[in-house]
Amino acid sequence: MNALMSSVNAFVWGPVMLALLVGTGVLLTVRLAGLQLTQLPHALKLVFSHSEDEERSEGDISPFQALTTALAATIGTGNIAGVATAIYLGGPGAVFWMWVCAVFGMATKYAEAVLAVHYRQHLPDGTMQGGPMRYLAEGLGMKWLGMLFAVMGSVAAFGIGSMVQSNSVAVALESTFGVSPLMTGLALAFLAAIVVIGGIRRIGRVTAKLVPVMAVLYVSAALVILVINAAHIPQAFALIFSHAFNPAAGSGGFAGATVAMAIRYGVARGVFSNEAGLGSAPIAHAAARTTSPVRQGLVAMTGVFFDTIIVCTMTALVILTSGVWDCGERSSALTALAFQTALPHGGAMIVTLALAVFAYSTMIGWAYYGEQCIEYVFGLSARTPYRYLFCTVIAWGALQKIGFVWDFSDTMNGAMAIPNLLGLIGLSGVVVKLTRDYFSSAREN
Repeated sequence: MNALMSSVNAFVWGPVMLALLVGTGVLLTVRLAGLQLTQLPHALKLVFSHSEDEERSEGDISPFQALTTALAATIGTGNIAGVATAIYLGGPGAVFWMWVCAVFGMATKYAEAVLAVHYRQHLPDGTMQGGPMRYLAEGLGMKWLGMLFAVMGSVAAFGIGSMVQSNSVAVALESTFGVSPLMTGLALAFLAAIVVIGGIRRIGRVTAKLVPVMAVLYVSAALVILVINAAHIPQAFALIFSHAFNPAAGSGGFAGATVAMAIRYGVARGVFSNEAGLGSAPIAHAAARTTSPVRQGLVAMTGVFFDTIIVCTMTALVILTSGVWDCGERSSALTALAFQTALPHGGAMIVTLALAVFAYSTMIGWAYYGEQCIEYVFGLSARTPYRYLFCTVIAWGALQKIGFVWDFSDTMNGAMAIPNLLGLIGLSGVVVKLTRDYFSSAREN
């Protein structure tokens, strides 16, 4: 089973998929004239601004809560275990390709959120529903493709949003504190259920408090280590840029990596981390109380900036400056070792606790994504059974092998991304028109 899943994963994340992902971001960047760079300061300002008009607008949660819900689902094991896995499999050069993925991914994430808000609809219970399933059906007129995305999304949530999270935490807790994976799985499932069963409004309230605190604490700890390892930072950047275009030779416990491997794992782990192109985050942004699809799109694209450019870079630099990147460890164990090397009296504990909190927030964010997808397929009656099934898979995932969990997640991520990316390409003209109208109106006012 593991060998089959690995083979399927290698096919899904082959050259065609990588070209489609990055190519969509490049296309949107060109058509939007580099909006993700020119409008980043304005977008960051919108994140922390408060508008009374938006408070009175349609939607279930505030724009900031929509962003933190999306960030809750992205700032997770991808930032700790995913970055380490990328370096283990693709070498230091994989970090460069994560950055490339992020720069173009900001344009992709912007377009996703714009379309999600533009095509969102009210459900019978009064809540909002939007995302790729809606803009594929209403925008492209291809309901079957929207249905395909929804099916894939509801299944993918069990991988990236459930099994990967509980499995990574179980590995870290067992190695650091000797906690049984079963106990970890059961505890996480219970804690997730408390929030998930309350729906998007409870999820939004929790993530608005949890995400900023956990991100600041983790980045602060990483910055302390980088101050300690300051002399090694130039060498770390040299490794990243050198091996982005040249093979990384095997050394120590590192088997070596080709440039193709650096690109593949850098892009795959980058997408896993910031989810640009998967079509997941726009489901949360569609629930925002906002006066404009473009305003929420600008807010949405900052998620990639916070997630990959800041948090993932911090993790990568800690691993590379600590001198343990080629020791043979992988996943969260490599990140924990890097922190422990720099901070012998608590580094591993910081990573373990951060991983647990990050994973927990990711679970509750992805539970909402999966729930919205399954509702689109089967209606509101599927909501409650899905929530309980999702929490059950959390417990089960803690007991699985690392390789199977990551391969399953990567495969399902790819299955989600393909219909979503086709939708973004097909509706790129709509995104451009809405963007031009918004900024034209802003200049007139």
